[in-house]
Amino acid sequence: MLFSYSFQNKKRDLAEVLSTVIKNEPRFISNFKMVENATQQKHEWLEDQITGRSVTASSITEAGVMTVSAGDIEKIKVGSLLTRVGDSALLRVDAVNNGVLNISIVSANGSATTLSTLGDNVPAVFNIVSTPVAEGSIIGDETGLSGKTNYNCTQIFRKDIILSGSALAVNVFGNVDNLLNRQTGFALEELARDLNRVALFGRRVEASAVNKGEAGGLYYFGCGEGAMEIDANGTTVDSFSLNDAAQAILSEGGEPMQILCSVGQARVLSNEYRNNLQILRADECRGAYVAQIVNEINGRAMTIMADPDMVDTDVWVIDTAGFGLSALSGRAINDRDATPNGFDGIKRMALGELTFEFKNAKQRLCRIKNLMPSTAAIAAMKN
Repeated sequence: MLFSYSFQNKKRDLAEVLSTVIKNEPRFISNFKMVENATQQKHEWLEDQITGRSVTASSITEAGVMTVSAGDIEKIKVGSLLTRVGDSALLRVDAVNNGVLNISIVSANGSATTLSTLGDNVPAVFNIVSTPVAEGSIIGDETGLSGKTNYNCTQIFRKDIILSGSALAVNVFGNVDNLLNRQTGFALEELARDLNRVALFGRRVEASAVNKGEAGGLYYFGCGEGAMEIDANGTTVDSFSLNDAAQAILSEGGEPMQILCSVGQARVLSNEYRNNLQILRADECRGAYVAQIVNEINGRAMTIMADPDMVDTDVWVIDTAGFGLSALSGRAINDRDATPNGFDGIKRMALGELTFEFKNAKQRLCRIKNLMPSTAAIAAMKN
């Protein structure tokens, strides 16, 4: 080796440094916290047992026989109390048999609804109020791990850090150690941007003799059969579609926390809410950018994340609680010397094998698709 430096024969763990870079990156990837290491290239996880606190009735007879889906049946026990959305009457489930519920009205609560009129305007949504239990009970509403599994595949990420002999001789930024640390920082920032795009658009491919392992991302897990989506049909993004998406996630047991969109769509959203902005004398900045929206379903705030990599005609409403970044055991991001014999300079290799977790993606992600492009929406606002 023609050049030497203090850690030339050392392998450095960069996982913590990468974690810090990702956390400070104002992009989608910053939602992913480090989780338990993967033990194999096909990384499996147990889905959380989250269930929506509502059921949808497809029909209700005058005798109080309610038909619901098999998934909704699992949410209900004998004795569960329900209310129809928009109505105050309290209902009780008296029996659960063969995919149907036998219900009765136990308290009118000021409502004129009767069993004979309950079936009007179906399908209808019924919220689960509670399931009263007896003193000394041994079982209640169950939560925990569902027993269902999903998986993603690990992907190898590599960045080569090269300092030529000429660059080392110029010595503009200090000694060799400082130069390498500076270039390593650049490489990790580039890796964070690569991870961001994989987390958005990656496909799931298991490594084999003929295939390189690839990690699936948001569109892979959040689209397809069983996924929640709203077709905007070319309209602009607004609070109505956002609240519809938030309600869809809440009905499945998730908690809408974030609105993921392009930079242009973030401007469109800010324009809708600009009349509600208040400027205080203590403010040091002025502008019409909105960073949070309070959803009208449960009154909690959803943060707007404007990611320049996002598809402009899509907006995602997301529960970020199911996201995780996992390294294959023993393969977290690290760098080591990779200088070939006789090379005029120094070469180090940053290498790691990582994957993403998307727990309960079909319950925590809702896509609003086919929006008007932000350029057209902004142009319409100007006019």
